[in-house]
Amino acid sequence: MNSKNFARDQIFELSDQVLSQEVRGETVLLDLASEKYFGLDPVATRVWQLLEAGMTLGDVFETLLGEFDVEPGQLEDDIHSLLVSLNEAGLIRPSARPVES
Repeated sequence: MNSKNFARDQIFELSDQVLSQEVRGETVLLDLASEKYFGLDPVATRVWQLLEAGMTLGDVFETLLGEFDVEPGQLEDDIHSLLVSLNEAGLIRPSARPVES
């Protein structure tokens, strides 16, 4: 994976101002800071779970590639779009901490 703006070994921190609840395979996020709700479809929910687990972007990509029937280029575009949207909404941010071995 050669993401447009994020390195393969990039990890993300989830905002501590976000509450999440999974409902029938989808996730509802509540940003306490803005008091806005966000909905994640099943694939975006899986990305959220993997980010929450502290996976690198490369590991998220490889995991999803194994779990879904999708072309690698399309998956990369979709992950990138989701991460940009989540970042712009203040729900996640790229972590400055090093990846643990």
